[in-house]
Amino acid sequence: MVAKSAPRLTDSAEIAAEHGLTVSRINGLYAARERNGFPEAVDSRGRARLWIKADVDRWFNEREISRFHHHVPPARDPEDLLNASESSRYLGYKNPMQVTIYTREHPGYFPEPDVVEDLGTAKRPYRRKKWRVRTLDNWMSERPGKGKHTGAMRTPPPLPDVPVDGDPEELLGATQTAALLGFKSVNSFSSSLSQGNLPLLKTADSVSENGRRRRWTRRRVLEQRAQRTKN
Repeated sequence: MVAKSAPRLTDSAEIAAEHGLTVSRINGLYAARERNGFPEAVDSRGRARLWIKADVDRWFNEREISRFHHHVPPARDPEDLLNASESSRYLGYKNPMQVTIYTREHPGYFPEPDVVEDLGTAKRPYRRKKWRVRTLDNWMSERPGKGKHTGAMRTPPPLPDVPVDGDPEELLGATQTAALLGFKSVNSFSSSLSQGNLPLLKTADSVSENGRRRRWTRRRVLEQRAQRTKN
């Protein structure tokens, strides 16, 4: 039996950078953990505390959900296009990087952009994603989350049927990989991957230029599936 990989750990500097806060703010949240439920540190690196990243992500997500449900977005034309930081503010997130985090860390959770602008140069390409206000409004009204009433919960779209006996070197995206591994949704696959439960997929076989789209060969995915079955 292959032992499960240890969960990914994170320190206050990384947490602060990801959530647009300061290290002192993270330390303050930790000091008040008995009141706010901030995760307990599990280890230390020198004088730096370490937390399980999945626990910290979950805490911040639930905190955002609570704020999200009390937010009333400003009046905007449904056809207005907003970039990632503008979309974050429109949705009520304090962290202007929240939408970027969703699209980068949780593929399939946030809607695809309505417009993608190819900017920059050939050597330094840059893509700017934009969402229409109506797209954000639709997601906000259907978004599943803690405290959301049952009638508004959205059932994730079914994953596609992915053949096992296809070309072993064919590159599969997150949706196809999730289906082949037997996950019920891309979100559950992404969560398991981020927690280190899929060690053979930690390194992708192909990464897009912006680093946000990862793909794995069918051969590697099947090896990971065989390992999961043994466990």
